Amino acid sequence: MFSQMKRILIVFTGGTIGSKLDGASIDVQKGGSYSLLEAYARQAEARADVALDTIQPLNLLSENITPRDWVELAAALRETDWSRYAGIVVTHGSDTLAYTSCLAGYLFADIPIPLVLTASNYPIHDSRSNGLRNLSAAIDFVAEEALPGVFAVYENGLGGMQVYLGTRLMQCEPFTDQFRAPYDLAYGTMENRRFVWHGDARNPEPGSLAPKPPLHDWTAGRPVLETGVVYIRPYPGLDYSHYRLDGGCVKAVLHDLHHSGTACSVDDGPYSLPAFISRCREQGIDVYLCPVKDAADALYASSHALIEAGATILDGMSVEAALTKLMLVYGQAGTGVSRPRAAMKASVYYERLAAL
Repeated sequence: MFSQMKRILIVFTGGTIGSKLDGASIDVQKGGSYSLLEAYARQAEARADVALDTIQPLNLLSENITPRDWVELAAALRETDWSRYAGIVVTHGSDTLAYTSCLAGYLFADIPIPLVLTASNYPIHDSRSNGLRNLSAAIDFVAEEALPGVFAVYENGLGGMQVYLGTRLMQCEPFTDQFRAPYDLAYGTMENRRFVWHGDARNPEPGSLAPKPPLHDWTAGRPVLETGVVYIRPYPGLDYSHYRLDGGCVKAVLHDLHHSGTACSVDDGPYSLPAFISRCREQGIDVYLCPVKDAADALYASSHALIEAGATILDGMSVEAALTKLMLVYGQAGTGVSRPRAAMKASVYYERLAAL
């Protein structure tokens, strides 16, 4: 389809990578995103064999992104003529990059070209910024590899350019500004401007990547994201009596767990997660537990108590992958019990990893 020149679509959404320093504040400004491409063109690493087209469906700091914004971005990507491009690069804020990356993996599992998300730790004119290097690596990945699917590219604190499968990217850590994946298993790295696969039984071989059915039938129109999904993190003293679940607004609860797959499992009282699960079931609300390494492995007695209370374990996936999947599944399938639970258990785009 392509001769020597490869055409790549750059999709700006704002974020730190598309922002400028205004006094003491970092904010998105008109033209900020396009200055990124000007900086790319000035550097020695700029490729002469690519032509860059641009669109900007969003211009916001990623902490302000909403489900409506996600739908607008997804629609802009879906309405793009993919046959015109070697690939697509989405520049995004780092705060919510992991959530957008996971959602994109579900919505664009069928994409036949690389869709790569990237971000920056600081505005690109800051000497500490990795944004320009991240953009360059994302463009190199598209231009050199032609792997179908959804990926994220981001430089780690050691200067290694990591490549992640879209649904495996986890939130950026607050003190190190580093992204991670379950088991710290990146899909690969960019070395000398080429992709090097991280050979592991949990990583699909690059030659096996192929378009997969997405978690939304686009012929039916734009996706609907269910906002009635509540996410709860456990901590000592978490009092579940503070949560009001009546009124039909809450469709599902995603409850985080401690690293060993546990949470407070006392029989009763305001701190009892089993009692909270039972209360949710009485209200017709599904409860999901995540992360758990492997539900088939030996679990603590407290974990079994949560399952016996009626919760569904989502093993082998990150919270970010689980949350965005819940929003999409419940938005499309309604509130029936069997269909959403079955959809949550099925693997869409490599979001579930087995423990080794």
